[in-house]
Amino acid sequence: MRTSVVPAAVVLALAAPLAAQDSPGGPLSAIDWLSQSVATPVAATPGVVTGIDEPPVAAQGSALPQPVTTTALDGPNPDAVGLIPTGVSGLPRDLWGAGHTREIAERLVAHADDALPALRQLFLTVLLAEVTAPADSGGTGELLQVRIDKLLALGALEQAAALIDAAGTGTPELFRRGFDVALLTGAEDRACDRMQGAPHLAPTVPARIFCLARSGDWDTAALTLHSSQALGQISADQAALLGRFLDPDLFEGEPVPPAPSPVTPLDWKIFEAVGEPLPTEGLPIAFSYAEIGPRSGWKARIEAAERLTRAGTIPPNVILGLYTEADPAASGGVWDRAEAFQRFEAALASGDVERVAAALPPAWQRMAEAELEVPFAVLFGRQLSDLPLTGEAGAIAFRVALLSPQAEAVARRHQPADATEGFLMGLATGELDGRVPPDSLGRAILSAFRDPAPSAEAQALLDGNRRGEAIILAIDAIARGVQGDLRGVSEGLSTLRLAGLDSVARRTALELMILERRG
Repeated sequence: MRTSVVPAAVVLALAAPLAAQDSPGGPLSAIDWLSQSVATPVAATPGVVTGIDEPPVAAQGSALPQPVTTTALDGPNPDAVGLIPTGVSGLPRDLWGAGHTREIAERLVAHADDALPALRQLFLTVLLAEVTAPADSGGTGELLQVRIDKLLALGALEQAAALIDAAGTGTPELFRRGFDVALLTGAEDRACDRMQGAPHLAPTVPARIFCLARSGDWDTAALTLHSSQALGQISADQAALLGRFLDPDLFEGEPVPPAPSPVTPLDWKIFEAVGEPLPTEGLPIAFSYAEIGPRSGWKARIEAAERLTRAGTIPPNVILGLYTEADPAASGGVWDRAEAFQRFEAALASGDVERVAAALPPAWQRMAEAELEVPFAVLFGRQLSDLPLTGEAGAIAFRVALLSPQAEAVARRHQPADATEGFLMGLATGELDGRVPPDSLGRAILSAFRDPAPSAEAQALLDGNRRGEAIILAIDAIARGVQGDLRGVSEGLSTLRLAGLDSVARRTALELMILERRG
């Protein structure tokens, strides 16, 4: 199986109130599906040690959690932590400029995950970039946590985990997020080891029982469960599920407790352990990571990988490996995509131009149905551009190549078949003089390149040295434009160009013209 994991920077090149940290204005973000793996202080004042009001711990291995304390952060500002240096991200180090932490965070939280692939890549880059913290951040790490929460919401678990590790802070809020990432990526033993090695953390009852069982300490896990039941610290359903987890033979023939709402990663892991795995369909996209491993069925792994590939959070070679792993077992949906993909890859490997010409249109149609055209282009755009394809296959191959990293090079040597191809070539090269847009969308795009005119709000942000917020506003404006507001397309592309992101604007324009994403 041809799968691999690549660094976050390479991935980008491809492409509950309880859980939120308190701030004077209230929680900046909330993910209601995070496990309550550790207790958190009710309020934490910088410079003041704060404890949770919990019963005392009698001895090591007791059923009750330990008190948790927090102190002010020392050292570098955590809000400046990132994974992608400025030389790679293409973003300036002073991205946030004169912006205020609260307003930046609100824009990040409000961003909807319905953008084109190029814009999803840009947004992920914003979340992961090494940039200077806002002047008013105060070293609290609020913006860092919002960025991590957004990564989790987008399904970028490996990137979120790397950002947590880079931050190097052991706060309960970040540990909870790291714990859940570990559960969904199969690294639960490491997470439990970290919990055991961090005396300032107070594991909650379910997390403590889970980790004790994972370490083989079944007696203490059982004692913890019974004591917690007696003290009323867990619900009847929780107790029944944890009891089944510790000793499934005692519950043979009895119905499994209903799944909670929302399902947390710890819930999901325990249901899986008792032989009643919950389907990830309908759960947040982050849960898809739990099904791309070998323990899941082939169909479930493909569907999970498609969700994550579409989101731009895993590299395309993962779906390549899954599509070609075995012969399709049936027809329809996933199986049709796998079959079309396999036929196309075999034709391409054969070097037979006629076979490729026959296999490319159905493969492209199937990829379009799943909105996986750009990953397909990343995998095959270069090879297709070198083949002498004509007719329908030639037109598709040209568009596939324009969605690949080789777009500009391909466009410069292409002979256009019509005015539409000529316009696409102009977008790829940035040379639009004399190019005629084929429709109203093309005209909206062209205006942004000939005479950039951002919205008044975007211009005010640019003038006020708040470039990062202007970029987020541009992404959202283009996303609205895809649904029919062509002015949003013009204003958003204009903003990207004036923010110094001309190449991103050109890639976005190509995707607007080639992909069927119009409302």
